[in-house]
Amino acid sequence: MEWIDALSELKHSGQPGVLVTILGSAGSAPRKSGSKMLVTEENSFDTVGGGHLEFLLIERARELMSAAQTEPVMEHFPLGPRLGQCCGGSVSVLLEPIAGCNFHIAVFGAGHIGKALIHVLSPLNCRITWIDNRSELFPQTLPENVTRIISEQPHEEVAGLPEDAFVLVVTHNHQLDYAISEQTLKRPDNRWLGVIGSETKARRFRQRLEHKGFNEHQIEHMRCPVGLNVVGGRQPAEIAIAIAGEILAVKNGARDSLPRKREGIPWQSLKTLLETTPA
Repeated sequence: MEWIDALSELKHSGQPGVLVTILGSAGSAPRKSGSKMLVTEENSFDTVGGGHLEFLLIERARELMSAAQTEPVMEHFPLGPRLGQCCGGSVSVLLEPIAGCNFHIAVFGAGHIGKALIHVLSPLNCRITWIDNRSELFPQTLPENVTRIISEQPHEEVAGLPEDAFVLVVTHNHQLDYAISEQTLKRPDNRWLGVIGSETKARRFRQRLEHKGFNEHQIEHMRCPVGLNVVGGRQPAEIAIAIAGEILAVKNGARDSLPRKREGIPWQSLKTLLETTPA
């Protein structure tokens, strides 16, 4: 695979890498200026001349990745016996780190809210997995950082999500929403679970989860109804902005400051108390 094709796949996967470019050479050198090679944590693509020089450049690139280096580095190498190269010249090399992305969002549902969410979330530096069982709902073209999954059993896709993922459930079916939520809460390694719905839906989901043996800590991990109340609005774009705001608040460390969705006593419980309280 050539470096430019590997670079496209690297950006799509969100993995880190280093792009190595020959800036210039003096004397005899194995490759011309502008030659490139892409180095990842496990592979390298294309070549800048082979031999010991290339081995050292791959090693140096992986050192930059291990150190989470973000700034480009320029280095100069004489091609003499010290490097095991008999060319006799020298080369200047630019190493450009490509940051990986560990901000992963899984969006279950490709309806109006799902589409609005992709529009709002895709400009962020994140990877998005978009899942639904209705292939006709997905647009023909997707942003570069969005991967589409068409699955007959969307809840089974939870097992394949990366660790620390943000899971957002906005499907067309309450039973499917519950199945996805249950599978997500069974995994202790997800970052956040948001479920669209009403207080009544949230209460029913919590009751079902309690019946299934989930503890209070697990159930409280689910945010339902999802979205920042202060945003308001009922249009898909407004709902998407409210949900995106909550995701970013959690990502940026403000989870504990999010207002609780339910305060006080639900009106059904209050009515029961009033009816049973002696006059």
